[in-house]
Amino acid sequence: MDRYRVKPDSKVDLAKWDPQETSAFDGDKKNGKERVAELCRKLDELQELLYAEGKHKILLIFQALDAGGKDGTIRSIFEGVNPQGVKVASFKAPTPEELSHDFLWRIHKQTPGRGEIVIFNRSHYEDVLVVRVHDLVPEDVWSKRYAHINHFEKLLADEGTTILKFYLHIDKDEQKERFQERLDNPAKQWKFNIGDLAERKLWDKYMAAYEDVLSKTSTEWAPWYIVPANRNWYRNLVISEVIVKTLENLHMAYPEPQEGLDKIVIE
Repeated sequence: MDRYRVKPDSKVDLAKWDPQETSAFDGDKKNGKERVAELCRKLDELQELLYAEGKHKILLIFQALDAGGKDGTIRSIFEGVNPQGVKVASFKAPTPEELSHDFLWRIHKQTPGRGEIVIFNRSHYEDVLVVRVHDLVPEDVWSKRYAHINHFEKLLADEGTTILKFYLHIDKDEQKERFQERLDNPAKQWKFNIGDLAERKLWDKYMAAYEDVLSKTSTEWAPWYIVPANRNWYRNLVISEVIVKTLENLHMAYPEPQEGLDKIVIE
């Protein structure tokens, strides 16, 4: 899956990334879903091991445009894990208290402790995306935040946090279809927000903002992956492959049992 990893200091042009492609898997949708199910079982085992060992900290960051599939991805990949060791943090519009602090204040306290996986559904990157597109702060403020973010993530990495960042890449036609599905399906109408249509008109501005994020903040210690996300099964496949491989590379082990357990007799 390294083909989807953004190299540090590389210039990203999202027009060159096909959100429809499935070239990293030699199989069809049915086989792909079977592979995802297999990976999810493996993830369940690895997460249990991570929790038991209590040494590593995992931060997973998901960013996407509206209807990009963040909720569906998290639900599909993590439905089998132990909820004691996994948390999801969602970052919406900041509160007055949060706005009175620096933009990373509300983020830092949500980061994982040892043995935990924390999933960010949106993140500190909103402060160089939404804030930029809507001119909520001056450019000379948000333009400095790329460096602040890189230093913040380096701090987390130096303190033992493994960071993976996923941008779920869909095209404008796919977003339209997903919005229409929400309108047409009574069970999904609650997800439809009229304000999303106003955001859709800013598509080009968001693309430019995301290109800068991916170009300026993909590092060796906190890499971005551009995930083709028009096809849900393939999106889930790519992300679960990356996460499972990363956890396997930590070479975790269960703690040694207490001495003398072989002599215990339970009556």
